Amino acid sequence: MQHFSPALPPMDADPTFDLPEKKILETLPPQQLVAIILRQQQIINQLRHALLQIPGVPEVLHPGAPAPPEPHLALVSEDTVCYFPLTGGNCWTIGRSEDNSIVLSDRWMSRNHAMIQRLGQGEFYLIDLGSRNGTFVNGRRVSIPVALHNGDRITFGQTELDFFNEPFAPLFADNAALSLLQSEGSSTALLHVRRLLTVLVVDIRDFTKLTRQLEEELLSELIGTWFHRAGEIIRQYGSWVDKYIGDAVMAVWIHESEEIGCQEICHTLSALEDLRLMTGELHQQYPLPWPLRIGSGLNTGYAMVGNTGSGDRPDYTALGDTVNAAFRLESATKTIAADLAMGATTYHYLVQSCPTPVPFQLQVLNLKGYEAPVPAYVGTFDDLHSFLDQALKSRDTLH
Repeated sequence: MQHFSPALPPMDADPTFDLPEKKILETLPPQQLVAIILRQQQIINQLRHALLQIPGVPEVLHPGAPAPPEPHLALVSEDTVCYFPLTGGNCWTIGRSEDNSIVLSDRWMSRNHAMIQRLGQGEFYLIDLGSRNGTFVNGRRVSIPVALHNGDRITFGQTELDFFNEPFAPLFADNAALSLLQSEGSSTALLHVRRLLTVLVVDIRDFTKLTRQLEEELLSELIGTWFHRAGEIIRQYGSWVDKYIGDAVMAVWIHESEEIGCQEICHTLSALEDLRLMTGELHQQYPLPWPLRIGSGLNTGYAMVGNTGSGDRPDYTALGDTVNAAFRLESATKTIAADLAMGATTYHYLVQSCPTPVPFQLQVLNLKGYEAPVPAYVGTFDDLHSFLDQALKSRDTLH
């Protein structure tokens, strides 16, 4: 937990520098004054180092001091700058309540006001959690996840913080170089390697129509809850949220070899099933005009994977046609009245590795941006539920 309370008193109000002591200091020779100053600076550095070893404690410096190099939020007051580092995790909640990662004492803020999430490509997204007075980035209210950029001004209630995150420099290499980078713990380069992966794209249906019927505060709370729970589900199944795009999320599963087993693909499908169930239950928590639904696209293939992490905490993002096709497949489900569409490669891995009959049907789709029609396998969430249920029973029988 990182906590910020009122600003420190000005230096000239420090009781250790009252008039008698100042008179004594004025009588000392310059060499002794220098020794006292150096000793005091040494004590300050030791205290500062000890403070930073405490998890969740922000760094408080005077305005003229250099900012830390890692991603952080900066709260500037008249006499101090309070730095909240965004490191050592991938999610930070912000609000008045003591159970937040960053606690701000602002009565205009909600108890659980907002959340910052770090995604695979090293980008940071800000999500409002349905706060009463809203969250703003550069003066614009946040209703869906907003990507933060270096120097952005964020407003929570009456508190303003600046976001800082220096960009990485891109670098291309092979798997051996990736291993070398991770072993050396480098965090200054973005390394791309070619990997086999499965991409899942999930989109909230009829979101535009929903925005016209819900009040802004309710919409922010609903979307914030959905994205937060979606991230938890995706992490539970061994992946991470790689992108937020409007009302959609993208997740990636990296495969260690070309022999993809049934369990690996079923991990992705199980995540999708849980996302569907979670989405359908939200109307029990919020007064919605209709139950929320999602659509999805899945695709398996090779893509360039970038490592933006370091040491024991690598983070990845994927680029290339495999990723683009997953988005196009999801978009196509809206026009063919299907809940999900998967690429032919994903389907073939399922058929080859799973003893359970795969219920999805072949359709040839005209995907945006593709000159030739693309074969895909489509189905409903009832088909998905039935397949996963039978696959689980088959696995239990084999064991």
